[in-house]
Amino acid sequence: MSSRAQSPTRGRTARRRLAAASVTALAAALFAGTALVAEPVRVPTASMEPTVRAGDQVLLYKPGRADPHRGDLVVFHAGDGSMLLKRVAAVAGQQVGIEDGVLVVDGRPIREPYVRASEVDGLYYGPVRVPAGHVFVLGDNRADSTDSRAFGPVPVSRIAGRVRIRLWPLGRIPEAR
Repeated sequence: MSSRAQSPTRGRTARRRLAAASVTALAAALFAGTALVAEPVRVPTASMEPTVRAGDQVLLYKPGRADPHRGDLVVFHAGDGSMLLKRVAAVAGQQVGIEDGVLVVDGRPIREPYVRASEVDGLYYGPVRVPAGHVFVLGDNRADSTDSRAFGPVPVSRIAGRVRIRLWPLGRIPEAR
């Protein structure tokens, strides 16, 4: 009978150990998920307005870094060690330019509803061909953006990930593609 009396105590101890192990495993999984899958990033500049504003918090999706597409919002390591957020305007092999303020990729004008046309002057750039393993990035706020027009195409290996969602402030979602 004494073995039955100890059984509930042993059961409670085992359940507590299991609960503690579960909480530890969940915390480790969340930490690993943040380190490997996603990470919150604060936007430091106004170069992506009106899509993303300075001070906004976005979620960087890391598995998306290897295969960027035109229109993706990407965060990448700049040459000076800082992290920048820009929109992919063209990918490897494409010819990109700006004609009278209009983005032109492979000879075709690109509709960009996220760029305030009233704030873009009669700017001309290029055309240039994007080399293999690179992307050409632009800020949505063309008048206030240092981007591939200044530092050239960005190696895909420098891309940390794609922005999929705005965390803060709530209610505004970045336009991608």
